[in-house]
Amino acid sequence: MRKTRLLAIAVLTSAGLLTTVSAGTAAGSGTEGSAGATTATRSAAASCGVTWGSLPKAATDSGNRPLTNVRTGRHECYDRMVLDIRGDLPADPVGYHVRYVSKLYQDGSGHPIAIGGGAILEIVASAPSYDPESYEPTYAGRGGKPLPGVNLTGYRTFRDTRFGASYEGTTQLGLGVRARLPFRVFSLGDRLVIDVAHSWAAAR
Repeated sequence: MRKTRLLAIAVLTSAGLLTTVSAGTAAGSGTEGSAGATTATRSAAASCGVTWGSLPKAATDSGNRPLTNVRTGRHECYDRMVLDIRGDLPADPVGYHVRYVSKLYQDGSGHPIAIGGGAILEIVASAPSYDPESYEPTYAGRGGKPLPGVNLTGYRTFRDTRFGASYEGTTQLGLGVRARLPFRVFSLGDRLVIDVAHSWAAAR
């Protein structure tokens, strides 16, 4: 009987040891998984390296669909400004000219507009801030004033905004940014998107 009990204890102990070894292997696998996650995170951070450059961007597509709203958002690698364009048909692409300028001068009058930030992006979109048929305003921007409803608190790159003018079928906006940083511009049907990177560096 005693030999039987000793044998049972030995079996249970062996099982316990096997369980411990299995748990240790699982923990080791978990550690490897964490290292893999860290590598993936670093890869994601490295993806913030952009190749957009800071030279002017332009598209000659023309249209007269009016501007209805301007909004902004924060992203991991860049700050974004979106110009909402009225979704009339046909939805022709929106033409634009976006560039860094030393000073922002109001279209039409030529008056200088003060804007905060270490650098200034001038945005001119082929979308008036009024209905081209009725001439009723579609966007409440006022010359030289901050864009209505836009709050840049907590943004890494954006510093200030100003409405320039709506002139000859276009709308001019000013975007003050932290420094002369890479940016891109693209059209998505009823939206014109401007992204300005947080940094030139590959890793944030």
